[in-house]
Amino acid sequence: MEHIALIATVGSFVGFVVLVELAAAVLPLVIILAFVPPHERAALADLVAATGNNRRLRAGQALGLAVDARRAQRATRARDALASR
Repeated sequence: MEHIALIATVGSFVGFVVLVELAAAVLPLVIILAFVPPHERAALADLVAATGNNRRLRAGQALGLAVDARRAQRATRARDALASR
């Protein structure tokens, strides 16, 4: 009886780890599809590619890159607005 309980415990743990890994792989895609406008998805893909080849996104570095990209985009818009006056 103890042998079956041990097998069930190990099997449950393995199943839990598999589910967590699947969620970690699918959740970023779901977030992108649900919350990122279609015209910004290409820029986000470039941003994720620039953060490295790690399987998981390094949030601090990605956030810094996103802030820098947004600032550059705003600066370009401001220059274009001043140039068109």
